[in-house]
Amino acid sequence: MTLWGAVVLAATICLALKAVGYLVPAKVLEEPRAARISDLLTVALLAALVAVQTLGSGQAVVVDARVPALLIAAGLLWMRQSFLVVVVAAAAVAALLRLAGLAS
Repeated sequence: MTLWGAVVLAATICLALKAVGYLVPAKVLEEPRAARISDLLTVALLAALVAVQTLGSGQAVVVDARVPALLIAAGLLWMRQSFLVVVVAAAAVAALLRLAGLAS
């Protein structure tokens, strides 16, 4: 299978899955368990994305300036700082660590 064939197949599966979602009765989606699962699934997917983008480099796990920057960002979010402050502080930490040569 070519790359374009895989892309078309994945798009078709996604479209079919979305179409099936419209067939689910509203009563099922309004249950507390379904709402809780969908909320937790969103958080889990976002956490996985952050972990892969922070620690991944190709097929290897890399610990570099992104990890301390992520820890600073998590701490600032925990302290309820604004998103702009979090982004600027995390970027500054990563840049300073790379400039100092402590984490490439």
